[in-house]
Amino acid sequence: MQADIDPRRLIGRKAFDRKGAKIGTVDEVYLDDATGVPEWAAVRTGLFSRDAFVPLEPSEFEQDVLRVPFDRALIKGAPDFGVGRHLSPEQELQLYRHYGLDSPPAEGAGPGRDFGRLAGQEE
Repeated sequence: MQADIDPRRLIGRKAFDRKGAKIGTVDEVYLDDATGVPEWAAVRTGLFSRDAFVPLEPSEFEQDVLRVPFDRALIKGAPDFGVGRHLSPEQELQLYRHYGLDSPPAEGAGPGRDFGRLAGQEE
């Protein structure tokens, strides 16, 4: 994702898969607690559905929509950790494996690497 994008702009935006099919709406953005870098978005996949976590890298935010370079079925099949709380290092690793991505090095974060929700969101 472009580094100059304010992650708060993602909240409420539509998300689309690599084929252009609508996935849902971005509910929350998760930041690395150590660096403050946005790394995950929770996308509401339907009115009565759950949120699916999607990686913000290699996704792109353009024309006010989030474009996720994975198929909708893979996104909807992502591990369900619920939203509104931190992602543990183990949960993050499961998500990276699910998407077939290399997990990034924990630059300065050490073994307790954790992901919190975007500051300012309602509890």
